Amino acid sequence: MARVTRDTFEIAAYQWHEGDRRIREAPPEQQRTLERVVEGAVAELRRRLGGPFRASELVTLYEEQGTRWVMEIAAAVAPEDPWAWDQRVADAAFARYLREASDYAGGRRVLDE
Repeated sequence: MARVTRDTFEIAAYQWHEGDRRIREAPPEQQRTLERVVEGAVAELRRRLGGPFRASELVTLYEEQGTRWVMEIAAAVAPEDPWAWDQRVADAAFARYLREASDYAGGRRVLDE
């Protein structure tokens, strides 16, 4: 597993939070579908990372495995809504799952000194 630097984490976290913001700001008629897709992706993240995990593990998964698998979940959850097959759902899922990282608190990564 590659070492995740502070910059690598900050860039990923920013992108994820922007995706989450865009989901929250989506048109009301799209909210329910987008939330279902994000929930499906978060469930898959939970399955892939298992129990307690660190923010660096989430960044590594994002970098090494990409997010194509999230688009597959989106297509399965919302087959009639291709507008929901968007990168923003992947980023939102990663942002929400980041909150569960053992080294993430108060909106920041807690670094070992």
